[in-house]
Amino acid sequence: MTTAETLLTPSGGTAAAGDDDSTPTLRPDALLLDFGGVVFSTRKRPEAGLEVARIAAELLAQAGHHRSPDELASVFAGGGVALRDWKNSQSRLLEPIELDHRTIWRDFYASPLPAAEREVLVGHAGELQRELTTRSSEHTLRTGLVELLDTAAELGVPVGIVSNAHSGRAHRAILDQTGLTGRFAVQLYSDEVGIRKPHPGIIDLAARALGTSARRCWYVGDTLDRDVVAGRRAGVAAVMVTRSHHTDTPPFPVTERADLVVDEPGGIVPALRRTVRSSSAGPTLAEAAAGRPVPSGVSESDRLPSALLLDHGGVISTSEPDELGLAAFTARLAEGLSAAGHATTADQAASGLASGRIRHKEWKAAHESVNGGPVPEIDPVTFWAELVGPELPGDPDTVAAWLHAEAHRLMYDYSRVKSARTPRPGIVELLRTAGELGIPVGIVSNTVSGRGIRSLLEDQGLLDLIAAHAYSDEVGRRKPDPLGVRTVLTAVDADPRRAWFVGDKPHRDVPAARAGGVGTVVIVRGGATGDDELEAAIASDPTLRPDHLLDSIEDLLPLVFAPTVSSQPDSQPTATSTKGRS
Repeated sequence: MTTAETLLTPSGGTAAAGDDDSTPTLRPDALLLDFGGVVFSTRKRPEAGLEVARIAAELLAQAGHHRSPDELASVFAGGGVALRDWKNSQSRLLEPIELDHRTIWRDFYASPLPAAEREVLVGHAGELQRELTTRSSEHTLRTGLVELLDTAAELGVPVGIVSNAHSGRAHRAILDQTGLTGRFAVQLYSDEVGIRKPHPGIIDLAARALGTSARRCWYVGDTLDRDVVAGRRAGVAAVMVTRSHHTDTPPFPVTERADLVVDEPGGIVPALRRTVRSSSAGPTLAEAAAGRPVPSGVSESDRLPSALLLDHGGVISTSEPDELGLAAFTARLAEGLSAAGHATTADQAASGLASGRIRHKEWKAAHESVNGGPVPEIDPVTFWAELVGPELPGDPDTVAAWLHAEAHRLMYDYSRVKSARTPRPGIVELLRTAGELGIPVGIVSNTVSGRGIRSLLEDQGLLDLIAAHAYSDEVGRRKPDPLGVRTVLTAVDADPRRAWFVGDKPHRDVPAARAGGVGTVVIVRGGATGDDELEAAIASDPTLRPDHLLDSIEDLLPLVFAPTVSSQPDSQPTATSTKGRS
């Protein structure tokens, strides 16, 4: 496309951006622009590498290290190739992070150098990166950019910059030289905020900085894999592209499309002038271009849950200690340690594991949430090397090293034998009925091994009935942290308000479900929480009170699937419901 055009119009064709269109679109609360390719066009300066190498050689000489600029330029060129590949790989990630200056110079540009020389350059990483960014390209304001800024100012639309940059400091200086810095209400550069496009968070952060949300902004970039994808992930009202030499050469195929493609920033002006303020606006530009109707509300007719989220232990299965299985495991642990030169008896391994389990309980207590903050899950290396290891015989460092190397295998084996698990009566019928009705089922469980639970579910013939999994060791957070709940809701694309969560621990499951936005929360007896403890918790803290307290999974079936039973908060309490209790 070499002319300005919109994509995916309702008729399936294309329309030039300058064509007359009487349908008004919603004026954005903010206009967010990429730096290179939108605000500026760039042209590479081949001599930049040698210029920066001369600066680096002087810095090394000051520290007593002598290296020629030509030699350094070759080393740095290799780092540039590796860094370019790294950038392309980050465009495949859902939430890519940005490298800091020290990492860039330690691991990319200076990594082949001797440690002493490398550390000298790493100590000057910020300055070197500024020099490299400034010198690498010539920057020229793009045609029509000032016209776009003038139009935005006239219409009261603030403008911000959102850019992947390894030296935001250099970018700010380049913009200062144009005299246009004051025209931008905010500047976000990836090296300064720690994330890079296509991470949607960088656009969301810019929108929030301007007092709005991403869905009320237009985003303009020049690349498909970074800019268009970031805009779509962030849910902006419209994604636009100003063509550059990067536009037609993404590192891999990209299916996301822009709403508007123009040759230069001035091509956006007609679209911006056609907008109206929200009080009289029609659909957003993205909705109009794709032919999507504006949502008019959510139907209340469907009373089935949008999703069914289940805890594993205590809900899908009950468990009893497996002393024989645990004894066999500790014997294998002792054999493995001894084979590696760390003489250990089965009794010593069992004692070390028992002490480690006690320390694990203390670890969990020390890492509980404070005022609703994150609740981390322990990782296998910490559990085995730091909690179990100190209680085992032998040299602490070498034993810890072996446990570190074997931690993930040990955790899986341990998870499979520490308890004997049995599916709860009614759970198979619940899962199969949900599948027949098209209700996705997800598991949200605190566990030291999600792999172990998946293996158990497969052995029990239940794995194929589960649509999504969020295990605390895999997502890094344990309930009452809501991350697992949100992860499953996202995976099954469910409306949280119409979702149900079933757990057995009021102090973990209820807060996690509530914070995750789940509409109906159920606690079922017969799990890990005894009846007296369960009743006391619910009575003492209203925030731990579920919507329904049930005796069994069988009691859940008619409650969830009966078409005449509403899950809305104003429904009449059932005999086992806690709704309406004081």
